[in-house]
Amino acid sequence: MTPVRRGQWQTASDVLTQLSRQPGITRAALARTLRLSTGSATEVTARLRDVQLLTEVPAPSQGRGRPTTLLRAHPQGPVVLALDLRQSSWRSAVVTLDGSLLDPQYRRHRSRRPQVVLNNLRRQVEQAQQQYGDRLRMLSLAVPGSVRDNHLMQAPTLEWDELDLAQVTTEGLPLLAGNDATLSGVAEARTGAAAGAGTAVHLIVEVGIGGTLLIDGVPAQGVSGAGGEYGHMPFGDRSRSCPCGARGCWDLEIDGRALARHLKQPTPDDPVAYAEEVLRRTDRTARAAVTKVVAALGSGIAGLVNAHDPDVVTIGSLAIPLRAAAERSFEEAYLGGLMTFHRDSPPPVLPATHQPDGPLRGAAALALDQLTTEPAIAAWVATRLPLR
Repeated sequence: MTPVRRGQWQTASDVLTQLSRQPGITRAALARTLRLSTGSATEVTARLRDVQLLTEVPAPSQGRGRPTTLLRAHPQGPVVLALDLRQSSWRSAVVTLDGSLLDPQYRRHRSRRPQVVLNNLRRQVEQAQQQYGDRLRMLSLAVPGSVRDNHLMQAPTLEWDELDLAQVTTEGLPLLAGNDATLSGVAEARTGAAAGAGTAVHLIVEVGIGGTLLIDGVPAQGVSGAGGEYGHMPFGDRSRSCPCGARGCWDLEIDGRALARHLKQPTPDDPVAYAEEVLRRTDRTARAAVTKVVAALGSGIAGLVNAHDPDVVTIGSLAIPLRAAAERSFEEAYLGGLMTFHRDSPPPVLPATHQPDGPLRGAAALALDQLTTEPAIAAWVATRLPLR
């Protein structure tokens, strides 16, 4: 089959973009979605098979009738390494063009010193390169802090200041770095609880609260790329200083640190584990502390709804069990904080679909957006089927 030359990859780009957003789509459904003729769909998928970008596998049997096939990423096709850095641990996965997560890894930090952690991440990148060779096309990194141009500007929960995140990658492997909450929001908007929403707010609670505003699946990141720092809005007690440098941050009201304060205990070294422990308790003191934190969560979400008027709010990580532990308190605070005209039909607050791998999937999604562009496809083809 004659290879397609540069400038002829637009339809291929559309096909691969659709594959990343609807894994396992059939060729017929693909043709309908992209308004392709049956012949065009057959031709473009055949060409993409030839250059190891996709393959077709038999669909589960549906009884009588003509058997159909599902489109999947080619087993020898390009991949992304996604990394998710947390306060106490990190996770990684290799991601194919259809969004499948391969070889998942999980490690707890032995040290939270920046250089130690970044060196460990770099070793993971080097191992992936050894295993996947030139199939590894990009590194996508989620971090719990503000990111600008692949630089970590500030990560209060890690107690890290400005760092160049490019040191985790190797020469020739592009890096795409972003905030973990923003990226988990991308995952929900693409294939999760906010899929199809024109405007969505996504929030995660771990150490503090982070989130993003998504318009048609695209995060609103602001002029410097650091938008969505909802945890540092002054929804809390102005007498309290936050590690970010501001006072009265919402961050200080809705996580394990807040629970410890209500329980008159020292600030925990691992606020996530501490919050999980408190949530398992059934005594009155613990229940009262949880209720206060959940009320702060609900009222803050109401403020964001008043500001952004979203179709839906999605919540992830600790926000889900916190809300479930004091549902009535959440509803009273949420509805009570809404402007009157919102109360008749308040935006639903839904649990995130992609738990606990939202940041990984969101990091992968933005990287796949780049791998499915015409130039990226042409570059891949040049390594598999030299252009004539």
